[in-house]
Amino acid sequence: MEKLDLTKYDKPYFSAKSKAGFACFDTNTYLSVCGKGDPSSAGFSAYIEALYTTAYAVKFACKARGMDFVVSKLEGLWWFDEAKFGAYSISEAPQKIPRSEWEYRLLIRVPEFVSPKDVEHGAEVARSQKGVVLASEVQWFELTEGLCVQMLHIGPFATEPDTLLQMNAFMESNCLLKNGLHHEIYLSDFRKTAPEKLKTILREPVKKLV
Repeated sequence: MEKLDLTKYDKPYFSAKSKAGFACFDTNTYLSVCGKGDPSSAGFSAYIEALYTTAYAVKFACKARGMDFVVSKLEGLWWFDEAKFGAYSISEAPQKIPRSEWEYRLLIRVPEFVSPKDVEHGAEVARSQKGVVLASEVQWFELTEGLCVQMLHIGPFATEPDTLLQMNAFMESNCLLKNGLHHEIYLSDFRKTAPEKLKTILREPVKKLV
C-alpha cells in the first residue's frame, strides 16, 4: 500500500525561499487544537501530544481502509487580542506582546479523504485508549488562505522578527495589508534540532491596499 505524503504531493505548500515572495493557497484540511500561552510551557507541549496522538489514530484507521498517509509537519496559526494590546506590524508583534498572551491554533494537515468523523473517532481513541485527555479538544479544521507573502526562516525562533521585518518591508513595497492569521510551518522538529538549524516557513495572508 502506497502512503500519501503531502510534503511530496504538495511541495509548494511545504516550501519557501529565503527571500520574501508571493504564494497562493486554496482550501486545505487539518487536525486542529487551540490554546493560549507561552510556547515553551508544559501546556503547549501537552497540546502537541494531543494533536499527534490523534493524528496517528486517524492514520491507522484510514490505513485499515486502504488509504494510508504520512503524518505531516506541525503548523501553527498565531494571534493576540488587538483590542487589548493594539495593532502592531508583523515584525513588531513578537517583541511587543508577552508570550503568555499569544493565542494559537496548532495544525497538522491531512489528506482530503480524512473526514470530520474520522477526526472525531481518532480523538476518542487517543483519549480513551491512550489516556490523552486533551485529545477531546482536537477537531477537523478547514483553512483557505488565498494570496500570501512567505519566507523561509533559518535559525532560532527568537530571531524570527528579523525575517518578519523583511516580509513587512516586502508587503509595504507592494501595498499589501494583513488578511489573516500569522502562519508558521515547522519543517524541523524543534524538540530534536539545534536552534541555529531550525527551518520554519513564515506565512502571512495578504490583500491589496485599496
